[in-house]
Amino acid sequence: MQDIAGVLRRVVPDAYYVGGVVRDALLKKPSGDIDLALPKEQVKPAALALAKALKAAVFEMDAEFGVWRLVTRAENLQIDLTAFQGKNLREDLLRRDFTFNALAYPVTAPLTVEVHTAKGQKAQVRLKKLQKKWLVDLKGGLADLTARQIRLTNPRVFQDDPLRMLRVFRHAAELKFTITPAVLKQMKKDAPLIVQSAGERVQEELTRMFRTPRAYPCVLQMEQTGLLTALFPILEDQRTCAECYYGKGGVLKHTLNCFKREEWLLENLQKAFPKYYKKLAPFVTDKALFKMAVLLHDIAKPSTAKMKGGRLRFFYHEQHGARMARKLLDALHYSKADNRLICAMIGEHLRPSNLASNDVITDRGAYKFFRDLGDAAIPMLLLCWADYTSYISDAQLRRILPRSAERVMSLERAKQTANVGKTLRHMQVLSLLLKKYFESPKKIHPTKLIDGRDIMQALQIGPSPLVGELLEAVALAQVEGQVTDKASALAFVKAHAAANVQSEQKAAKNAKQLV
Repeated sequence: MQDIAGVLRRVVPDAYYVGGVVRDALLKKPSGDIDLALPKEQVKPAALALAKALKAAVFEMDAEFGVWRLVTRAENLQIDLTAFQGKNLREDLLRRDFTFNALAYPVTAPLTVEVHTAKGQKAQVRLKKLQKKWLVDLKGGLADLTARQIRLTNPRVFQDDPLRMLRVFRHAAELKFTITPAVLKQMKKDAPLIVQSAGERVQEELTRMFRTPRAYPCVLQMEQTGLLTALFPILEDQRTCAECYYGKGGVLKHTLNCFKREEWLLENLQKAFPKYYKKLAPFVTDKALFKMAVLLHDIAKPSTAKMKGGRLRFFYHEQHGARMARKLLDALHYSKADNRLICAMIGEHLRPSNLASNDVITDRGAYKFFRDLGDAAIPMLLLCWADYTSYISDAQLRRILPRSAERVMSLERAKQTANVGKTLRHMQVLSLLLKKYFESPKKIHPTKLIDGRDIMQALQIGPSPLVGELLEAVALAQVEGQVTDKASALAFVKAHAAANVQSEQKAAKNAKQLV
């Protein structure tokens, strides 16, 4: 392992460790890279000399701001060299966003650089044994780190880069810091500026925040400052929609409650689904996608709201919402796969409710549900859990949670216990669907007994839509236990095809008689 600190002292003695690497070191946390700041005229020669000394790949990242990046071959450690923004280090630090990011430490001052590497992954680095007397702290950043609070270096921070408003909440979520009232007050003034930020940068900040277990308090504060609806103007329409149903705050209040429930669920799968939480874990590796789906799941309710029969209804809001969400996610540069998953969750989030409208959830119904939803099925069930439980209080949820794995109560019994009973029944339906998925896989994903070629050979027909229809009919027959092997599958196909022929002949005969 190279002596990184020693090489830096020797090759770039005029540089300073700055930003996150200093902040994280003082918090006794590792960082993903090393940021160095130095005079503009020194950046390029320093980068080239340092790359040679560390045996690193080097390239210019940003010619305008004077940014060069090195990646060491041995450790896969990233080092960024950036020119002072301003005449000197002082001006550079005073232009930074938050006080705890406006800290610097001379490369020549005593410390050690500890690097941890893992095969195929970017190295983690930590500065150790920093001596506070060498710390350059112009805005009280060290005190704010100790107080675990976020404070701005100057009032123009958000105007200089509006994305910093999102970064406030991301830091609050990741670092467990509080946001000072002055920061929130400034944000209320500058919130409309967020639309100037590039979509991909917005997505990165939201994703990092949503991946933490503390996103909900941040989203709540984003709404209170106006940042949330400035970022997603479509959510503003929810605020006064359906207040007769949801109370003050309308659909937006419901959306935020759903977000709260989803975050709790993702952090407490064992409490919600004690029997299946281990099997559910692989489905929730990226919690940010689930939270984004919840945030957008009812965006079409305002545009679809109509009174019918004395009731406020939102016909097809899930389908319209999926189309609206697709455009929003495209603007934020979500990948096609992530966009497709989120929109599938939104577009089908009423399916479990439709199943729950029946007193009995059949194997056939469960099979069709998982067949149609594919990879989005389990994520969507978790979204629905958050949706259903948002209608009851925390105390009510704690009371009924142990009963959610019980046999599904009847519709009549659920009606007798009003909102709580309806919610519990829906939770029981979700548990039943998970039970069928994990404990009866042959009924959810039946093994293919025959293929299209077998059908064409048995019926002496060529390729046609009928072949696909018969394959699906065989799968349904397997689910219901009518078909168990290849022989019975072929017999079923022949009988099914014969019945179809007879039906078509009868229809043709009736039509002829009418003529």
